[in-house]
Amino acid sequence: MPRQQSPNFSSVADVSKRLSGAGYLPDAQIATTVFLADRLGKPLLVEGPAGTGKTELAKALAAATGSELIRLQCYEGLDEARALYEWNYKKQLLRIQAAQSGAGPGDGADWDTVHDDIFGEEFLLSRPLLTAIRRTEPTVLLIDETDKADVEVEGLLLEVLSDFQVTIPELGTVTATRRPTVVLTSNATRELSEALKRRCLYLALDYPTAEREREIVLSRVPDLAPGLADQLVRTVRALRGLELKKSPSISETLDWAQTLLELGLDTLDESAMSSTLGVVLKHASDQTRAAAELRLN
Repeated sequence: MPRQQSPNFSSVADVSKRLSGAGYLPDAQIATTVFLADRLGKPLLVEGPAGTGKTELAKALAAATGSELIRLQCYEGLDEARALYEWNYKKQLLRIQAAQSGAGPGDGADWDTVHDDIFGEEFLLSRPLLTAIRRTEPTVLLIDETDKADVEVEGLLLEVLSDFQVTIPELGTVTATRRPTVVLTSNATRELSEALKRRCLYLALDYPTAEREREIVLSRVPDLAPGLADQLVRTVRALRGLELKKSPSISETLDWAQTLLELGLDTLDESAMSSTLGVVLKHASDQTRAAAELRLN
């Protein structure tokens, strides 16, 4: 079993302070859930709409704890070879050919010897899950957009998250010597299995309140005038209230703030909004709807 390392955080307040220092301003619920996941040694499942800062939380957690971030980006069709490990078949074939021709290591060896040779560490291609399990240094494993992966991938994750170990038939079972901090994210496009959820602490993440988003903007774009930050946040929240294909994310709010700063604007009036709306809305239909609703024409 993985050894029990010391907790990363001493208190909920310590979580808030260190995440804030890494550029992520957590509310009380986020800080408390992160603290409990750390103390209980549980993976953290963060679920919510796209653009609410789920991935950024994992990145900030890595920065706050001095850990290496290893990311498994999930997608439809993701399989074991891309998530866990695969064998370097080209290199294996070259070794077999060299052995057969007597021109390389194992020349003249019988098949059993060659077989054992080509299924050694030299030929193993480690993917994110196995890489995180084998690391001895502090690690944050981010399993991003878990809901985009096929249901079968969850079975693979269960072994990793249950015992922090991976079975490789040719080499045996690899068990973590130092358990990674695990963060899974989901946009809730499908329900994750109850078995997977049982192994995690759950954090529902939505867009921040106006006050908190204003704090985020001013912390990340400190040269922006507070009054302009207020206007920006009010406008973004109004856009999120529309029926859009893609609502503005927190990172897009920050991009918009930086845009206004670079343009030297001191107010978000109709002219400024019309000329910069593409920073936060990336669909023509969304821009048309926003222009109509916000009366920018």
